[in-house]
Amino acid sequence: MTAAYTATPTPASRIAVVTGASSGIGAATARQLAAAGYRVVLTARRKDRIEALAEEITAAGHSATAYALDVTDRAAVDEFATAFRAVGVLVNNAGGALGSDPVATGDPQEWRTMYETNVIGTLNVTQALLPALTASGDGTVVVVSSTAGHATYEGGAGYVAAKHAEHVLAETLRLEIVGTPVRVIEIAPGMVKTEEFALTRFHGDEEKAAKVYQGVAEPLTADDVADTIAWAVTRPSHVNVDLLVVRPRAQASNTKVHREL
Repeated sequence: MTAAYTATPTPASRIAVVTGASSGIGAATARQLAAAGYRVVLTARRKDRIEALAEEITAAGHSATAYALDVTDRAAVDEFATAFRAVGVLVNNAGGALGSDPVATGDPQEWRTMYETNVIGTLNVTQALLPALTASGDGTVVVVSSTAGHATYEGGAGYVAAKHAEHVLAETLRLEIVGTPVRVIEIAPGMVKTEEFALTRFHGDEEKAAKVYQGVAEPLTADDVADTIAWAVTRPSHVNVDLLVVRPRAQASNTKVHREL
């Protein structure tokens, strides 16, 4: 157990960094945190997307800055982190799935890419910003994992393995930094229908992507997940939401989904 650490919250505790903010859950989270009064820093590889989102948030009367960043590039992440003496919130959202092949025929490069983006990317940004989160006196690390990080399903081993690792990263970090003024929150969404997740997973095959949600009356939306993230982040400082699993009502598990066909 680490020694007790006390620090007075600073104005920087109102700065929130969101990775993977160019679309989906990341973009929705940035909007909701900005509306809650945070100065959001949007990061993603697609500079045009996050710049447009920053303009949208600013036009709505809130504060947002865009910073093009590949979370798998450690040198770039370290350079990004030098801009902050203190940060209040880090939302590790960057990640994604590729393919649905069984273990026997899975593409090792797709596995490697998923591990790099979901796990090493989260590790890179968390390590780089942890001193600034601690210095804020009231820091929060959010890891957006998945129900895939808690239960397996056929055809998803690469993604499941990466999300299990991301879950363990969050769980272990929470143990290691207890006593410091930093919370570690894991949000694990189930079926979420966004414009890109399934399409990216199936390499642009719109028919395959559509089948993921076929017959499901109301899968979760990016806003639904962003709402849970904003809720967890805005709890009083002494309250830590260790793990929040959120699914649509139609989904009882990763493999049990009610479809109206």
